[in-house]
Amino acid sequence: MDSMVNQKTVLAVTDDVVLPVSSVLTVMEQLGKERFDPLIITQASTINQFPLDSSSVDAVLAISKTSDFPSDKICGEFSRILKPGGTVFVCKNLEGQLEDMQQTIQKRVTLAGFLEPQCVDLKSIKLSTFSLSFGIKAKKPSWKIGSSFALKKPAKVLLKVNLDDDLDLIDEDSLLTEEDLKKPQLPVASGCATTKKACKNCVCGRAEIEEKAVKLGLTDDQIENPQSACGSCGLGDAFRCGTCPYKGLPAFKLGEKVTLSRNFLEADI
Repeated sequence: MDSMVNQKTVLAVTDDVVLPVSSVLTVMEQLGKERFDPLIITQASTINQFPLDSSSVDAVLAISKTSDFPSDKICGEFSRILKPGGTVFVCKNLEGQLEDMQQTIQKRVTLAGFLEPQCVDLKSIKLSTFSLSFGIKAKKPSWKIGSSFALKKPAKVLLKVNLDDDLDLIDEDSLLTEEDLKKPQLPVASGCATTKKACKNCVCGRAEIEEKAVKLGLTDDQIENPQSACGSCGLGDAFRCGTCPYKGLPAFKLGEKVTLSRNFLEADI
């Protein structure tokens, strides 16, 4: 009775017409699976769905001589009928580019939801009817579809700052040099700003302003106290007559001293 309870159900499928039970027993024993009850389905490539309940078998053994079996749909059926944590073995009897075929089978079982696909060397297994070149072993996840579990949040680690009371502190005042401590000297006012007329070597533009006023024929009284007979002289050249003494000067308010900006005589470009 105990041996019956410990026995595991293994489904062996092939795309061939015949699959001897002795071959299934030999392969499973070499793969480390003992005490099992084999179920064999031949010509499985023509079946859309295995006649088994979901999560009803402990392991699946697929033996094939072609590159198309098992297909993506068949691998999905393997995942359906396997119990959580069950194992699938895909054994191939092929020649030629085995590395490409191994990657193809690993991709198929991975897309079907299996974990940890790995290659198994089966050349040492001797069977009566055929030989095997390689195998792919993968495992079905131990959880069921739709199951949920809580995620453990990592504990927050606060940054600790160790303050050393004996740490030498630098006096900020010691970083200053004698030059930094000197009081800045303001520039001494000089040039035309302190005289009534432009100085000899004027560079502030006052000499050009006075020269412009002389060319226009303006008297000191006209500059200091501008008057207008027509009342439009202060509005600018657009409103001045042809003989206006202030023609060429900027607009100004009557009664105020006429002043020119420093860039008045500078070129616009």
